[in-house]
Amino acid sequence: MNSLWNHEDTAAISVGDDIAQRVYSSRLLGREKSLVLHGGGNTSVKLTEKNRFGEAEEILYVKGSGWDLETIEEAGFSPVRLAHLQRLAGLSSLSDPEMVNELVTHMTRATAPVPSVEAILHAIIPGKYVDHTHADAVVTITNSPGGEARIRELYGREIIVIPYVMPGFDLARLCAERLATEATSHTLGMVLLNHGIFSFGESAEESYERMIYLVGKAESYLQAQGAWDIACAPAEPDGDAALVLAGLRRRIAEAAGFPVIMRRYTDPPTMSFVARRDLDSITQRGPATPDHVIRTKRLPLVGRELDAYVAAYKDYFSENAPLAKERKTMLDPAPRVVLDPALGMCTVGRSAKEAGITADIYRHTMGVIQRAEILGGYRALPARELFDVEYWDLEQAKLRKAGKPPRFAGEVALVTGAASGIGRACVEALLAQGAAVVGVDINPDVQTLYARADYLGLVGDVTSETLLGEILTRTVDAFGGLEMLILNAGMFPGGCRIAELSLAPWRKVMAVNLDANLMLMRAAHPFLELAFKGGRVVIIGSKNVPAPGPGAAAYSASKAALNQLARVAALEWGGEGIRINSVHPNAVFDTGIWTEEVVTARAAHYGLSVAEYKRNNLLKTEVTSRDVAELVVQMCGPAFAKTTGAQVPVDGGNDRVV
Repeated sequence: MNSLWNHEDTAAISVGDDIAQRVYSSRLLGREKSLVLHGGGNTSVKLTEKNRFGEAEEILYVKGSGWDLETIEEAGFSPVRLAHLQRLAGLSSLSDPEMVNELVTHMTRATAPVPSVEAILHAIIPGKYVDHTHADAVVTITNSPGGEARIRELYGREIIVIPYVMPGFDLARLCAERLATEATSHTLGMVLLNHGIFSFGESAEESYERMIYLVGKAESYLQAQGAWDIACAPAEPDGDAALVLAGLRRRIAEAAGFPVIMRRYTDPPTMSFVARRDLDSITQRGPATPDHVIRTKRLPLVGRELDAYVAAYKDYFSENAPLAKERKTMLDPAPRVVLDPALGMCTVGRSAKEAGITADIYRHTMGVIQRAEILGGYRALPARELFDVEYWDLEQAKLRKAGKPPRFAGEVALVTGAASGIGRACVEALLAQGAAVVGVDINPDVQTLYARADYLGLVGDVTSETLLGEILTRTVDAFGGLEMLILNAGMFPGGCRIAELSLAPWRKVMAVNLDANLMLMRAAHPFLELAFKGGRVVIIGSKNVPAPGPGAAAYSASKAALNQLARVAALEWGGEGIRINSVHPNAVFDTGIWTEEVVTARAAHYGLSVAEYKRNNLLKTEVTSRDVAELVVQMCGPAFAKTTGAQVPVDGGNDRVV
């Protein structure tokens, strides 16, 4: 563990700006994933400030709920009156809701986030600066045979050892007692067994460097025990598992009661781990720290026997029924991690971001498990302790407060022709409604449209049947399956009357506008059939279907044939819960085929200004790609849940169609 402290960076921080120092060192800790992951860990600083009456008050600035150490800002720290927190530590009891109320009602800034549940603990620690992490190396040692003895031998008087207690008031009170009786001038921090490590000091640098020193000492211990470097045995994943994955995701969604995203990981370290002969044993002993239970659930699913997993989970829940009733919890027996020798690791969440966070956490759990096994055997907390965290009333309150998820949370859409125009607008609209989206286009720009976990841009020619199969495989690997298929890719050739139309351009238009869509619909069908809320296909048609124009024979015929294909699919797939609807746009000028020069020329041809030409419809309104995309989203949503085979114009009203 190497220090990242850079005095050139801190030289720019004003002398006495303790909050800026706190932000800087917190971010250093957050950058090291073996210390904290995705909102884990917390930090604080104690300051003296004047209140409204000019009186000096001691204030604890502690990391607020919802903030991540890697990106935290000054606004992410909650200012709480220190004296009140220290008085709370002397109470004989304090429930979690009462504790949160005391924290919130004694903040000095009403707009600050809710303080960490460990605020009281930070308040009673003597150092001005306090750092808390879930360091992998420390947790590995505490989760091995004789873990407490190993820790005591390793650190001696440098740390105080605290037995596991659930975060909150009881933990703070116990730590206060231990600090009062055991702390000496040699004390640099505390190790909370099965939980993590604290360091503290009179400056941000001192507290940070102590954390690095203590964790580095644990890493050196593991190296000395031959438990640091993990051997990676070669193992190959199943390369043809897309339908298996999609089917598993559907069953997990059924167990959860809502759609889920499922991400697949087949990197060498993961495949080596899932190929272990003792996988069933080592993965069923609990998470590395109880803090991970909220993200990963109590245990992963090993293999594909979901029914047995759900049954065992229900038994586990029923054993704790009184506590569950007291906390008004909802049973969610769906796994968040799936480990399988052929599939690799699959992680589950309501969004791609959630599934990615779960993957990050379990990757570190793999390392902790394997190193602890080398030390003599991985072990975690008893099931009851894990239940307390998994159904913690504070976490349940967060879930209730979060409210209703986005419309398409947990669902996956594939959009062709996604790099520009209507396709790009569809991608944006679907992402805004919570869907994970795969965008496909021959234009390489599709890869970089969005840098976010719920978007995957793939380059390719949709007329290649082989490529379409690869696209679906990558879609399933990335997100688990497919609910919505938006068929937008197409071409509009230059005007050519039938008398001059040769077969080559005719066939090219048919290949792109018709054949490619047939191949993709055919390949996507088994995945759409597995969609938890039913599959949806939306065809981007054209006004030329009901009202063709001269010089557009190939385009009009291809779109008309695609329209008929959609109608037949609606007839054939309706019994499988898959609905197919079409939109017929016209005169959408913010697309690639309509350059400024072309629009100007067409307007002049009709004797209109550009503005008049763009609004040359019954409603005298301009139709944009976004307008089309919004209708597409509606067709995929509940408003069209009982509609299939429909054709809806989005053209401002066309006298030839009406």
